[in-house]
Order: sequence, then structure tokens, then C-alpha cells
Amino acid sequence: MSGIDLTLEVNGRTERLQIEANETLLEVLRDRLHLTGAKASCEEGRCGSCTVHVAGRPTNSCIVLAADLEGARVTTIEGLASGGALHAMQQAFIDANGLQCGYCTPGMIMAAIPLIADGPSDEVAWRRGLSGNICRCTGYVKIIDALALAARGIAAGGVRDA
Repeated sequence: MSGIDLTLEVNGRTERLQIEANETLLEVLRDRLHLTGAKASCEEGRCGSCTVHVAGRPTNSCIVLAADLEGARVTTIEGLASGGALHAMQQAFIDANGLQCGYCTPGMIMAAIPLIADGPSDEVAWRRGLSGNICRCTGYVKIIDALALAARGIAAGGVRDA
């Protein structure tokens, strides 16, 4: 393979890879690093199933060329848990039953974290913030309940930034 050398920090680990110029971040994560939490669905950046954090911000990994991310810090759903404990948002989704089939859940969680990281907001802001993440099963009620639960955790000092 003739390709491009790429170094990324993924979930706190330095990864050195050789990639093709046209590979997306999603392809690199799933096919090369075997991190399958981010889902391949629309491959157009419309559904949010592939959401990860790049430099702390939610990013649709299916439409970002990995070659453009030299040295970037990437966090996937697999990188949220720490010391055997789930991230507070992951736990909130479980506790509020904010999932059904689970396909959208990793992307939804990754999109939700920054929505509450600066402190509690309101349902309208959360719904607007999640508008790029499609869930075909839940109707969003339990997802919003999960954000409210996590937001209460912020007030108690229980949520850390991803």
C-alpha cells in the first residue's frame, strides 16, 4: 500500500497508521483500529450514527478525511469509560432507558456530552443540539430524560468532559 502516514491520539493512545488519502475517519476507526462503536449508516453526515469527538467537539466521522486530522485528539464511545466506570452520560442513558435498538446510541451520547458540559440547559436547546442525530426507535423522550439526568449530575459535580 502506498499511502499517507498519519498519527492520531485515539482514546488517549497514540496511533501511527498508513492510510489512503480518501479514507474517512470512520473507516480508519472501524477498519484499522477495530473501534466499532461509531456506526456506518448514511455515510453523508446526516444521521449522526458515526459521531465521535475530534478535539473535544462532536464530529460526523463519515465525512471527515482522516488525512486532514494529523495529530488530532479523537475520542470514541469506547474511550469514555474510565477505570472501569462508565462516563456519566453513558450511565444516564442506561438509567433513563434512553435506548432501544442501540444503533444510534453511541453517536447520540457523543453528541449529548457537550450539550450539558457547560451546565444544565433546557429541553429545547437539547433537542436542537441533537437535531443532527437520528433515532428511529425512541421518539427522543427517554433520550431527553437521559440528558436531564446527566445535567443533574453536572450540578452535583458528576460529569467530566470527554
